Amino acid sequence: METDIAANQHEPWNKGKLTGQKAPLKLKDIWAIRVRLQLTEQIRELALFNLAIDSKLRACDLVKLKVRDISHGDHVSSRANVLQQKTQRAVQFEITDPTRIAVDKWIRSEGLKSEDFLFPSRLNNSSHLSTRQYARIVHKWVSEIGLDSANYGTHTMRRTKATLIYRRTKNLRAVQLLLGHTRIESTVRYLGIEVDDALEMAEQTEV
Repeated sequence: METDIAANQHEPWNKGKLTGQKAPLKLKDIWAIRVRLQLTEQIRELALFNLAIDSKLRACDLVKLKVRDISHGDHVSSRANVLQQKTQRAVQFEITDPTRIAVDKWIRSEGLKSEDFLFPSRLNNSSHLSTRQYARIVHKWVSEIGLDSANYGTHTMRRTKATLIYRRTKNLRAVQLLLGHTRIESTVRYLGIEVDDALEMAEQTEV
């Protein structure tokens, strides 16, 4: 009887793994990764990293971007508008100058055309970078600057700039629009701001 019970018990998929929200990057982390990618001349990964931070897109939307989505003619745009796969709602984001330079260099180095995927897959059976491949790249980035990759993931890239903007402005509605959330409650949960605000208030009242 005991043998049958043991045989039917399956090990949980998340045993030994940290689950839940992934931490956003801090400014020092962003610059550490960016400088490392620049020094090692990883053109594709620098473009991918910068655009992931700027766009705040989910992994499924980021990897499916086409050149036409972020450019007009031969120039990378300063602003882009993308239809989200999950919500079918358009979301707009700014493309900063460093990102435009990095993406433009990547496009030119690969000779990508308007209809091409911005980040083609290097595997024969896929036309663009997969979310699994992207996740592995993110884990590599954070590991290389000494962070525990178990605490970070693709949602780290989506949360980073949104978190920085909220901490600077406290404008929850603006962050909701930037993330393309349909309900502001989703933004509250996503940012974990109730916890952050409570800690901030506690620090302000310490004597």
